[in-house]
Amino acid sequence: MAKESLHRVVVVVDENSNPFELGCATEIFGLRRPELGRDLYDFRLCAAAPATRMRDGFFTLTGVAPLEAVDEADTVIVPNRPDTETPRPPAVLAAIRRAHDRGARLLGFCSGAFTLAEAGVLDGRRATAHWQWADAFRARFPQVKLESDVLYVDDGDILTAAGSAAALDLGLHVVRRDHGAEVANAVSRRLVFAGHRDGGQRQFVERPVPPIPDDSLAPLLAWAQERLDRPLTVADLAARAAVSQATLHRRFRAELGTTPLAWLTGERVALACRLIERGETRPDVVARRAGLGTGTNLRTLMRRETGLTPTEYRRRFGPR
Repeated sequence: MAKESLHRVVVVVDENSNPFELGCATEIFGLRRPELGRDLYDFRLCAAAPATRMRDGFFTLTGVAPLEAVDEADTVIVPNRPDTETPRPPAVLAAIRRAHDRGARLLGFCSGAFTLAEAGVLDGRRATAHWQWADAFRARFPQVKLESDVLYVDDGDILTAAGSAAALDLGLHVVRRDHGAEVANAVSRRLVFAGHRDGGQRQFVERPVPPIPDDSLAPLLAWAQERLDRPLTVADLAARAAVSQATLHRRFRAELGTTPLAWLTGERVALACRLIERGETRPDVVARRAGLGTGTNLRTLMRRETGLTPTEYRRRFGPR
């Protein structure tokens, strides 16, 4: 595929930007993908100044495109910086507004929500930001519908991630949205990072560490993922873990931020998506192999979890 035909992702780097989120964007959108046999994006960095000091002066970034590169982007990743009260440069905010006005997709990682809100594009919209800044964000931007207990928010053409590592969650979600679950899983494997983390950032809010932490749920999850096509229930999971259903529910909430049933349903829908991407066209077969029962149930749950019916998902992500 010619590079000119690829979806163009442009990262705006501002004074005091966080290097970690810049690295996340580069890893997900900027690397070549020989394991897939094709590149996924045309990726570039830009800045308003020829030399930009990164967070706390760790290093100075030079040799990137000028800010005008934003005007050619399909997706713009806006600056994020820990000094959230420092006004963003007017030229950067103007570039973000221009991109939004012409229909470009906007992404904000961690404190990037402050940049989007300061640009005025989040008024009346849903967004998230790091839990440490939630109160300050609400006080400063009351017109934004902040969701402080999630890892990321997809509000259509504006997407925001809650924290530094959540930039990976949001980035993989964008790849999944653009290229399907199979490609997103390949990217996550290369990152050695979960393709989808259940729950929200409430599980990371500071609280006392229990003196005797629970054993990890990982062995149980792996066991269940190998049996998704079977009539597996929450009671089966509890029996496998040798705990009551109430205890299992508490452990899922504490470790994953979700319920056993919601996790099981999400895994089954993800399996159904992979089956469709690999060429299975019969809804009843997909439903049976994914443990979702009937084609009707498959349609209902896929629309709820992905926003697409099986037919729409096949049209977008099925084999060409």
